[in-house]
Amino acid sequence: MVFLVVELMIKSIVLGINNLRSMAVSGDPKSRGELRSFDNSDELATNLAEYIAQLSDISVKDRGVFTIALSGGCLINLMGKLCEAPYSKTVDWTKWYVFWADERAVSKNHVDSNYKLAKDGFLSKVPVLNSHIYSINDNATTEDAAEEYEFTIRQLVKVRTVDVSAISDCPKFDLILLCVGEDGHIASLFPGHPALEDKDNWVTFITDSPVPPPERITFTLPVINSASNVALVVAGEENKANALSIIFSDDNDDIDALSLPAQMVRPTDGELVWFVAKGISSEPDGSNSGHGCPP
Repeated sequence: MVFLVVELMIKSIVLGINNLRSMAVSGDPKSRGELRSFDNSDELATNLAEYIAQLSDISVKDRGVFTIALSGGCLINLMGKLCEAPYSKTVDWTKWYVFWADERAVSKNHVDSNYKLAKDGFLSKVPVLNSHIYSINDNATTEDAAEEYEFTIRQLVKVRTVDVSAISDCPKFDLILLCVGEDGHIASLFPGHPALEDKDNWVTFITDSPVPPPERITFTLPVINSASNVALVVAGEENKANALSIIFSDDNDDIDALSLPAQMVRPTDGELVWFVAKGISSEPDGSNSGHGCPP
């Protein structure tokens, strides 16, 4: 019975993927971007590394820098191939400027810290300059930390280290990488939360996350949608099938967008790419090699 349920979930994901593929190829105005689907998380990780490396090369040649905003969850494990050849040698790591699209209000050495996850699993293994890593202040209140982080980004926009959107006047990051949660949340923007409608701030805070820890700092949707490139990653858990089938459906006009934040990611002057692992697992024993996306 369990195997039947899992099989139906997989079929639901694959059906949704086919729907999204047809939308993207047809040029439908409701298209949610380019879909890249993979049989497992390992294949996804390989393609994601090449995608990031190519964007880095393009941005460095065009602007002399590459600004990238990370989140937590599965992304850091999936980015691990960038630490390997050929990328470890060919990527111009000294031109990277690293930010966080969201962070938990915990100390930097706490197990729940997105900074710690990225530092231990990725940044400590590549030669990104420490002065180019912009973490969120873990000694301030969430409100103060959000205001301080926005101020820091504004200063970098002034000198064009971070580009600016001609449409929204928001920062225009070269790439924002986001993992899609099982409830369809992105960054720390959760279904039905008032933060989804914040159009005044670049960075905001919440104190009532539906999953622990409750206090978090997050980019707002205007900032996410102002990026030159946004990648949404879906990998690892079969319990995302319901959200995926709704997001990828051709008949979701009646769905409240606030109930599935990932639906609200639509860059105004940029590119959106979905990285979706069709397989529940990349391992014969049913494990996901650490590539799953936790809350």
